[in-house]
Formats: sequence, structure tokens, C-alpha cells
Amino acid sequence: MLRATMILPAALAVLAAGTVPPALAGSAGEHAVHTGETLQWEPLRALPAGAQWSVLAGNPAEPGPFAIRVKFPDGYRVPAHWHSQGETVTVISGTFGIGMGHAGDRDKVQALPAGGFAYMPAMQPHYAIVTGETVIQVNGIGPFDLNYVDPSQDPRKQVGATQ
Repeated sequence: MLRATMILPAALAVLAAGTVPPALAGSAGEHAVHTGETLQWEPLRALPAGAQWSVLAGNPAEPGPFAIRVKFPDGYRVPAHWHSQGETVTVISGTFGIGMGHAGDRDKVQALPAGGFAYMPAMQPHYAIVTGETVIQVNGIGPFDLNYVDPSQDPRKQVGATQ
């Protein structure tokens, strides 16, 4: 039971200032339609500087399904981390390199071009390295959290970090 009480605070920490960005997000049970041009991008403070996100549907901090898009600049690295819930990733544009495990080893990354898909089960450590500006779509069931394998890599715990 203690684990369940730890998930919600961690999920809320994923969100910038604890709120969903002012995108066109539809709540659970609401119709949501988006075009790439109308998405509103916000910094994703749970990841190192440079990543941005937009919520398409649902709220990742609350129970239930959600869909978000995440945009990365060329050469961006996502440190090894894991989630309490399974995560599906679909590559919209660019090349998303996904690696399984703790190391962040570029040689063990599988490059997924636009249209590529990956599923990471709950608790499975993984990392990413992107080539070219890359946009992915993440679908899952909330509450969604992000737990760094090496807590010192968590930008939310850096001196001067704002959440």
C-alpha cells in the first residue's frame, strides 16, 4: 500500500508545476482532435532541459488513459529511467533511439524512424538518444511517473530547479 501512496506524488512531479500544459487536451470521456500546427508545447521539466511536451488527451497525473507528444532537439539524451506503468512510444518524426537497461550505451540503442513503435513494460529501465529533431507520442495509463535509475540525473532535484 505504501507503494501506491508514492506513485501519485511522483506522477505529479512529472508535470510542469503540477499541471497539464495549456494544450488542447481532452479529459477522459471528451472528444479531442488535434493538428500538428495547433499543439502548444511546454518545457517538460521531468527531463533534462530541451525536451518539450503537449498533452493530447487525458491527464498523465490522474488515473486513466492519456496521450502526450514529446519533442526533442537533435542529439538529445534521456537518461536511464523507469515507470510504474507500461509505456507505449510511437515515433512521429525524427529518429528515436531506444535502449533497454541502466547504462545509456549508444551501441545498444535500437534506432526507430518515423512510424516506429516501442513498448516498455512497467519497471523496465530504458533510455533514449535521438537523431534530428524528434517527436514521439507516448500513450499509457495514469498516474504516470518517471523514476531515474541514477537519482542525481533527475532535473527536478537539481539546485534551482522549478517544478
